[in-house]
Amino acid sequence: MFGQFILNLFIAALWFLLKDDPNASFSTFVAGFFIGIFILYAMHRFFGIQFYLRRVLKVIKLILLLIQELILSSLSVLKQVLQPQLNITPGIFTYETRLRGDWEITVLALLLTLTPGSVVMEVSEDGSVFYIHAMDIEESKETVLKSIGKFEQAILEVTE
Repeated sequence: MFGQFILNLFIAALWFLLKDDPNASFSTFVAGFFIGIFILYAMHRFFGIQFYLRRVLKVIKLILLLIQELILSSLSVLKQVLQPQLNITPGIFTYETRLRGDWEITVLALLLTLTPGSVVMEVSEDGSVFYIHAMDIEESKETVLKSIGKFEQAILEVTE
């Protein structure tokens, strides 16, 4: 994947250098970069790996999912904080994950800890079980489980 990006930069640099324009600017390089994207997309089957922009789009999707979940969980916490009486029952639950790589498990734990109302307290030694503290176990357990499922799927898409 990284090699395709470097090759794309090389194509853009060649376009910039070989363009017969004495006043070449950054827009010429950008045009060469887009031409390189089209060339690499047409030839990506010969590389034997996935086209690199697909992974970039999946990373952007993961970031947008994080922002969405962050906003939704922040609103939930804000609703709890603004109530006159604190009506929550905090608790701990476990979640068994499908992720296996150290990087994948770390990213999932960080994403869950970033969302308000839930904290990953511990991960088992083999990395298959998360111990999660939820602000309101009755209400937020289901939403946290849905978030975990979305995060897991997005992380699997990025790492495959």
